[in-house]
Amino acid sequence: MSNVFYRAVNKEYLEVDYGEGIYLYDTAGNKYIDACAGAAVANLGHAHPGVLAAMAEQARKVAFSHLSRWTSKPIQELADLVAALAPASLNKLYLVSGGSEATEAALKMARGYFVERDGQSAKYRIISRWKSFHGNTIGSLSMTGDKRRKQYTPLLLNFPHIAPAYCYRCPFGKCQETCQVDCALDLERAVKMEGAESVAAFIAEPVGGAACGAIVPHKDYFKIIRQICDHYDILLIDDEVMAGFGRTGSMFSIADWGVVPDMICAAKGMSAGYSPLGAVIARQEIYDAFKQGSGVFVHGHTYGGNPLSAAVALAVVKALVADNIAENSRTIGDYLLAQMQAKLLPFAFVGDVRGKGLLLGVEIVRDKKTKEPFPVAMGMAEKLAVALLRQGVIVYPGTGNADGENGDQFLLAPPLIITKEQADELIAAMVAGFREFEKNIGQFK
Repeated sequence: MSNVFYRAVNKEYLEVDYGEGIYLYDTAGNKYIDACAGAAVANLGHAHPGVLAAMAEQARKVAFSHLSRWTSKPIQELADLVAALAPASLNKLYLVSGGSEATEAALKMARGYFVERDGQSAKYRIISRWKSFHGNTIGSLSMTGDKRRKQYTPLLLNFPHIAPAYCYRCPFGKCQETCQVDCALDLERAVKMEGAESVAAFIAEPVGGAACGAIVPHKDYFKIIRQICDHYDILLIDDEVMAGFGRTGSMFSIADWGVVPDMICAAKGMSAGYSPLGAVIARQEIYDAFKQGSGVFVHGHTYGGNPLSAAVALAVVKALVADNIAENSRTIGDYLLAQMQAKLLPFAFVGDVRGKGLLLGVEIVRDKKTKEPFPVAMGMAEKLAVALLRQGVIVYPGTGNADGENGDQFLLAPPLIITKEQADELIAAMVAGFREFEKNIGQFK
């Protein structure tokens, strides 16, 4: 009996021994392709020598100092590097320890910005989308549009949600080639219903992640969103906790929609899992509102901006740039998506294969023609993940896509260093896992 309080208390867990590149090894010596990079985290793979060296060097100097009093060279260098990579005037880096802290900080920063700018502002509400995940703290879960929020609803803030940009199951019954991007226009409807005077920001993932299995919006989606935000004096928060730092083929995913947000939330790939770290990258104008106002952003966490995590992230981002990792993500991602569509879509239970760069998703259905989902009680996403596990592939399963309860998908988000040969290895193992699942599907209840 373990004394660890695991997330799923009745689940059997693999015990990891070590990792190398895109692979993880358990204590029994079995080898697995880490095809979800943990949770789209290990962008540089495991045991990267440059990152390990930077970690050890900084640990020998100082691992922790509190940002209320101390700054450090790694923090300053990381902020300068991120500012050089981020779009337009997004050049101020506010450091925290993870993705939920980043979106929570952005929520507070949006509220604080309007208070600093206007004095007693009524703007405080954040609009988000259904089929989104923005974190597990109370504020970030209030913005989340996923089934994980349901049992905590009495604790959550009363924030509105709009339709997802979900072309496979379009809420408006349209197809992407001919639609009027109603899912983007739904933001204006919500703003009018709520009253623009109370809305501070809109938050969205450029490519949907854990809650939806890599749904990719219409090419004009974020242009329309940006126009609506500008018209109603609303901030646009770009949640790139999962998609950022090369995951979808650009350093920041939003660049592919030709839009500049007001804040970018980052984490995961920014430190590639080598040390906990998250951040809000804010426009100069937002920073100036605090600087010219009270001079204080009333928010903070103990470990935010610690020198060790900052040094690790600095090494990670330098490696991403030096090795042109985002381009590899785009190239191998295109190849992997094409291979998945060719070899997985023919299975009768595969409804959709989608994604961008190395953030890819597979949605499974009971009836491909009608898109009828499997009932959630069958646990089909987890059963498929276990079948893939037996083939040495680790994926990130999820449920609730179809109607908030039913509907299964999994996320594929391997380390961004994956090669074409390793992508072929991954595809072959996935096809074998899918065949095993297909053979047993009639036995599942």
